[in-house]
Amino acid sequence: MLAFEVAEYKERIRKVKESMSEKGIDVLLITDPANMNYLTGYDGWSFYVHQMLILMMDAEEPIWVGRGQDGNGAKMTTWLKDENIMSYTDDYIQSLTKHPMEFVAGIVKEKGKGNQVIGVEMEAYYFTAKCFERLQASLPNATLKDATLLINWVRVIKSEQEIAYIRKATRIVEKAMQVAVDSLGSGIRECDVAANIFHAQISGTEEYGGDYCSIIPLIPSGERTRSAHLSWDTDRRYEKGDQVNLELAACYKRYHSPLARTAIVGKPADRLIAISETVIEGIGNALAAVKPGLICEEVEEVWRKTIAKSGFIKDSRIGYSMGLNYPPDWGEHTASFRPGDKTVLKPNMTFHMIPGIWMDDIGFEVSQTFRVTGNGCEIFSDFPRKLFVKD
Repeated sequence: MLAFEVAEYKERIRKVKESMSEKGIDVLLITDPANMNYLTGYDGWSFYVHQMLILMMDAEEPIWVGRGQDGNGAKMTTWLKDENIMSYTDDYIQSLTKHPMEFVAGIVKEKGKGNQVIGVEMEAYYFTAKCFERLQASLPNATLKDATLLINWVRVIKSEQEIAYIRKATRIVEKAMQVAVDSLGSGIRECDVAANIFHAQISGTEEYGGDYCSIIPLIPSGERTRSAHLSWDTDRRYEKGDQVNLELAACYKRYHSPLARTAIVGKPADRLIAISETVIEGIGNALAAVKPGLICEEVEEVWRKTIAKSGFIKDSRIGYSMGLNYPPDWGEHTASFRPGDKTVLKPNMTFHMIPGIWMDDIGFEVSQTFRVTGNGCEIFSDFPRKLFVKD
């Protein structure tokens, strides 16, 4: 069953074609699985092999190209006609003599587009150097042009239905975060806490279930909290004095709602309390500043000035646009809250603001997911914004 009405998919394609026209692109080759989903609804764990969506300016529907055994999945999850779902045989898989991009190039030439300007997502995770090499060799008369993030920028403003899915994901992540906090305790294995989180993410609420997230639960403890992107230590048990950073998300219809909090098993040190108070004040002030017409770097500046009063400096971004995605990331790779980002905030942009502070011996993080509204922002989650203390 499609997550959206066909009319919404067609409107997205119209907007993408408008951007293609502005950039002088006749054909767009799409490998980012989130962008494939955005335009067609395709939803399968098949991105570990090469797949492609071919969008031509003069065609109403794009063409899905993938492995033969995934073709039925495309027929079941997209709105495309069967004639626009084209599969390659299994001898293309991990072959030293054949490559799926040669199959894609054959379709492009068959459609009479072999001498046109063709956009490719050069920075997409699943578009390899070999993909580009084989496309270039197979389309010698075409002009290959970098079209990285072309669709991502179209995605940055959400429809009301997309917002509704993020709200549902938020209800699930609130449950998952509460489970995470409740599961912590001296002598508890870290892997068991991770298992409880996974169960909460997938089981969802009584009304609806959850999907797998683009990022696993990041729940480092003890000295590992000095780093931002570590997860559980498989065999370790929590000890008194352990700090635990909890960065989770939930996913519904591939739309994410991330949430980060920090907890400690036992009594917190005065320094951790001071850092937590600074970070919580900073994110509160930054969120209060959000409104349409502001630019991203102005929001970050509010955060930076707030923490500077306590002597802290953070040189990394404090947030980014997010929503629909597949592993390994729920971010959209477009707008970020950092110095130099001139992106103008507009209603129904959605962001994950996560202004953590990580130092050589300690770290603290807290986050909020929100959308820009007509006069400010809607914070999706009302989960308590504090340092959680577990006895």
